[in-house]
Amino acid sequence: MSDANELISFIASMSGEGNLRVEENLGEGYVRLRVSEAERRQAKHDIQHVEDIVIEMLRNARDAGADKVYLATTKEDGVRTLVFLDNGSGVPQDMQERIFDARVTSKLESMKMDRWGVHGRGMALFSIKQNTDEARVVTSGVDLGSAFKVSVAADRLSERADQSSWPQAVKDEDGRYVCARGPHNIIRAACEFALEELRGCDVYLGSPSEIAATLYAQASSRLDTSRLLFIDDESELPVVDRLGLASDAEDFIRICSGLGLEMSERTAHRILAGQIKPVRGVTARLLRERDSSSHAPAPVDLAKDRRGLRIAKDDMAQFSRAVERDFNDLAARYYLNLCGDPKIRVSRDRITVTFDLAKEE
Repeated sequence: MSDANELISFIASMSGEGNLRVEENLGEGYVRLRVSEAERRQAKHDIQHVEDIVIEMLRNARDAGADKVYLATTKEDGVRTLVFLDNGSGVPQDMQERIFDARVTSKLESMKMDRWGVHGRGMALFSIKQNTDEARVVTSGVDLGSAFKVSVAADRLSERADQSSWPQAVKDEDGRYVCARGPHNIIRAACEFALEELRGCDVYLGSPSEIAATLYAQASSRLDTSRLLFIDDESELPVVDRLGLASDAEDFIRICSGLGLEMSERTAHRILAGQIKPVRGVTARLLRERDSSSHAPAPVDLAKDRRGLRIAKDDMAQFSRAVERDFNDLAARYYLNLCGDPKIRVSRDRITVTFDLAKEE
């Protein structure tokens, strides 16, 4: 009887310590989850579009403790390239390839539930790797942050046709800022994440030259000049501070290359001369433009036609927001874009809701 009790206690202790969830301990805080545990952490959706990559990489940076993430994005000859730089905890050298294996995660006890579902099942980087032409760690180090590069051809993974339009920031019924209108493109993905993590994680979005200019300006103001005299190799510095060590255009190009940012000599000279300005964080841009707008469109009178049935304006507005939220779930799955607010007409014996869709270019 005592042997049976010992066996039960042993199994219970293993379960409590999480050993039944782990297939392999990889060291340095990393583990490979068992298939059953990875499936339990099934994410809300897989990588189906380029915008999904943006969300997953931003979530990874946040979970690594980053409070600043920089996204440089370009598209040339049908290939979308994304470079993500952050000031998070970084990836150890011997894990920089293995983190792209299935079920490898550093979040055994810290998986996170957010608006996009469960994060921490060890499948996001694996899915990104499987769905793209290139996904790799460009540079990283423990407590030094990371730079990741992802490239994918348009015929392999789709993206929104309009990648230049910015959404608007509006307050929902709980007083929180959310994105409204505009296509669900890379910009909107970055904005939605930044608003969700408001005051927790800033996101900077731009071209490689704009991100390089931002990193250079921030690092130059942050670094102690006297400390730089004793640094021979920029790899000793955090990833996001390394451009602060550039002494000339040639140095600037070399360091940019080590961060995954391709830079011409002419562009490097323009950045060093201050001709290419740093970008603001996406939330600062969204909220400043919202607050400075002095010509807001007149609100639509949703209760204009109230013959017979009478509905209060406040109730009508609340109903409009509710149906728009429900529509957004459908829009996210089918990449639809709502053009303006839902139109609600109230007649004697009917309530009609109409969604006008923006035409794709």
